[in-house]
Amino acid sequence: MPTRGTPWPSGTPCWVDCQVDDPQAARAFYSHLFGWDIQDSPPEAGGYLMALLDGEPAAGIGPKPQPMPSVWTTYIAADDVDAAAAKVTAAGGQLLMPPFDVMTVGRMTVFTDPAGAAAGLWQAKDHAGAGVFNQPGAYCWNELHTRDYEAAKAFLADVFGYTYTPMSATGQDEGYVTFAIPGGTEPAGGIADDARMGVPGEVPPHWLTWFAVEDADTAAAAVASLGGRVITGPDDSPVGRMAVVTGPQGETFGIITVAPAS
Repeated sequence: MPTRGTPWPSGTPCWVDCQVDDPQAARAFYSHLFGWDIQDSPPEAGGYLMALLDGEPAAGIGPKPQPMPSVWTTYIAADDVDAAAAKVTAAGGQLLMPPFDVMTVGRMTVFTDPAGAAAGLWQAKDHAGAGVFNQPGAYCWNELHTRDYEAAKAFLADVFGYTYTPMSATGQDEGYVTFAIPGGTEPAGGIADDARMGVPGEVPPHWLTWFAVEDADTAAAAVASLGGRVITGPDDSPVGRMAVVTGPQGETFGIITVAPAS
């Protein structure tokens, strides 16, 4: 089981949480779907719930801070949130709030890129980020979906120093690249050109979290039976069998049975 107890390298998607109207209803849904042990946090945490998988932090669930759609948020590790936030604004992004301390667990902010896709920055203190990953019930991939593909790549390279590798058999950029952090050799996430992927134009730019599951078909059926909705799939792909779904409160995420390494 892949686990981690130390802060993630800067630029790596390191944590995910969802903001919903009813965290307790989300607790019931996700504990059934992923087998999470979802625990209360201290009262000063404002109703935030911590989901554990095999005793390790897997994700968070919290109440919406303001009227907004229910959403899963990807947080990107930063050694210095304030410095990373300054890079966001210098590159044309916007901060939705100034950086702030979350008790003693970390320092954070949430930002949007120039097209409006939102993500968080996380500077680890007591909470290093995800302690379990890349296994059924844990997140395994994070990707930006956008119609401003070239601008998004330039923005993220300016802020995080990402380098890109096309994910295509030809080696040409056909509308999906993986990104690596400076000095990294493994892909840390991806960027999809929704215009070339045929995604309807009304879908706004967003970061999509993918969770690994034992069986995508069984998990998709469970989503539907628990009050969620299957948007696409399950379908086979070179990386595994996958579906995009929403929870009962409308938050979108992906589920995938990862293909065995060849």
